[in-house]
Amino acid sequence: MNTEKDFSPLTPNIVRALNDKLYEKRKVAALEIEKLVREFVAQNNSAQIRHVIQILATEFALSQHPHSRKGGLIGLAACSIALGKDSGLYLKELIDPVLTCFNDSDSRLRYYACEALYNIVKVARGAVLPHFNVLFDGLSKLAADPDPNVKSGSELLDRLLKDIVTESNKFDLVAFVPLLRERIYSNNQYARQFIISWIHVLESVPDINLLDYLPEFLDGLFQILGDSSKEIRRICEVVLGEFLKEIKKNPSSVKFAEMANILVIHSYDLIQLTSMTWMREFIQLAGRVVLPYSSGILTAVLPCLSYDDRKKSTKEAASACNHSLMKLVTPEDDVDDEESQTKSSPQSDGSPSKKESDLNGKSYCRISTRSLICCVLCSSDRPAVTLDLDGIVQVLDRHLHDSSTGMMTRIAVLKWLYHLYIKTPRKMFKHTDSLFPMLLKTLSDESDEVILKDLEVLAEIASSPAGQTDASGSCNNSDSKTELHIPGGVRDGQPVTDLSPSTPSMNSYFYKFMINLLKRFSLERKLLEMRGAFIIRQLCLLLHAENIFHSMADILLKEEDLKFASTMVQTLNTILLTSAELFQLRNQLKDLRTQESCALFCCLYRSWCHNPVATVSLCFLTQNYRHAYDLIQKFGDLEVTVDFLMEVDKLVQLIESPIFTWKTQRHPSKTND
Repeated sequence: MNTEKDFSPLTPNIVRALNDKLYEKRKVAALEIEKLVREFVAQNNSAQIRHVIQILATEFALSQHPHSRKGGLIGLAACSIALGKDSGLYLKELIDPVLTCFNDSDSRLRYYACEALYNIVKVARGAVLPHFNVLFDGLSKLAADPDPNVKSGSELLDRLLKDIVTESNKFDLVAFVPLLRERIYSNNQYARQFIISWIHVLESVPDINLLDYLPEFLDGLFQILGDSSKEIRRICEVVLGEFLKEIKKNPSSVKFAEMANILVIHSYDLIQLTSMTWMREFIQLAGRVVLPYSSGILTAVLPCLSYDDRKKSTKEAASACNHSLMKLVTPEDDVDDEESQTKSSPQSDGSPSKKESDLNGKSYCRISTRSLICCVLCSSDRPAVTLDLDGIVQVLDRHLHDSSTGMMTRIAVLKWLYHLYIKTPRKMFKHTDSLFPMLLKTLSDESDEVILKDLEVLAEIASSPAGQTDASGSCNNSDSKTELHIPGGVRDGQPVTDLSPSTPSMNSYFYKFMINLLKRFSLERKLLEMRGAFIIRQLCLLLHAENIFHSMADILLKEEDLKFASTMVQTLNTILLTSAELFQLRNQLKDLRTQESCALFCCLYRSWCHNPVATVSLCFLTQNYRHAYDLIQKFGDLEVTVDFLMEVDKLVQLIESPIFTWKTQRHPSKTND
């Protein structure tokens, strides 16, 4: 024992009692120490007070003997009680040895350390706040203590410390956040519960603005939200819900951009609904500030769109995110960076711009902070937030290539591509060559709705003025030099003047599209058989029927696979004769009085010759009955096959239908000549 040393001003009786194994005797010694320290306080003898605390700390609390350590702890608590409001002057000396005992292997000693620190903190109250970090650090370890008594003692101390923080306005949040950021990544459930409870308390204190520091620990909060404990998840959901309410109340002060990637990272099963809910609010509140993170957001959102009713809430939140994000993309995103900077630069005459006038010199912009974007109010000469178009296209292309992508996700991807081609055509056409093969492949999708959206994208690519390139470089195909005859150009060497005002102009990609579509039909005969008519009819609506038939006829004229050419002509002919979408084109061919209609008939006739029955039906449609009679006379020289007889049978049925009846097919707006 330590009885041989000089422990003055502690008497030998006090020293013996502090070293005793019985708690009652140590308690008597503590009362004597309290009395002694009170005398020193009355004498204003701070030197002796520090000496007593030092002896209790070094010779007892940090002793190798367990009973001595217990005596030192109760002695330090007694000193604090005796000091009263003056204990704040000696807190470091009082607290440090007690915290060291938190790591003791003896659970009873850890419990006594909790008890001692509770008494020290209870006396000092707000004076302990400068030491909050070391107290929090110690308590966070005890929260996961395996001994129930120690855990119970630490919970009492924890509640006391929370009360002190709540009632004080001197809490140093800046100093605490780094420790919180470190401790929040604990995997222990009790430690997590301890940390989340502290965040909840701090968030509820009006004088503490924890929202400013949310980016520092939001990642950890979402990790805790994925805990296996239902109770911990519940508390974490409450805390996140409170933060989201604050964000909605004060969006102008929220660092949306610094948290956007965190939400993207945590979009997996257990916490997906919460992350989607937050993402939805971020997009709606922050607006274009989140555009640089669009690719990450889409990576998280798009798969959720194919969820079934078991995850209905997550699907709805993801759908709202997707819709809101899409609305943020505007034609201004199609402006090159150089042009954007020129437009946003201050005017040379020093007069304020319209934007400055409207917003009193302020506008939302982007500031680089640790590779992220800060949402702040700043002067209008800052660079505007830019769309991460390359990243978005990569994400969309990846989802199209992934065979496991759900139908609703594929539809959403195609809607995005269509939207981007509408809003940012100039920039999107830089990606067209890489997207084009997959868009063609998507025509083989099992879903009619997917094919419809895919055709809308392809039609926009084929008709957009932004896609106009040199004829020689528009198509990676051996037939790319073939001239495409379309309305508004030259046909058969003669200028066309009688054009339909509704005929859209086609760009260089149109012909490439037609060539590759026919190649796909040739390679995938099942696609032609099952979906060919459906695809062509929709294209006639999207790109004007005359454009489709004229270009396909031109291409089929050079087709080397004669069997495919015959099948394709048969398909086109059936569509021409029976589809409602081809009503105007049929009427145009029936009346061969214009140079345009005559040129169209000649173009079709040359390719229709691949199929005898189709050729005859075209002559019937155009009222070239004499020529049709001559052709039918030649049928006797042809090889009669089952397919040929079936085609003849179909033609006979059509002849008996109103298709070839002139007057019944006249458009109501047209008058009889």
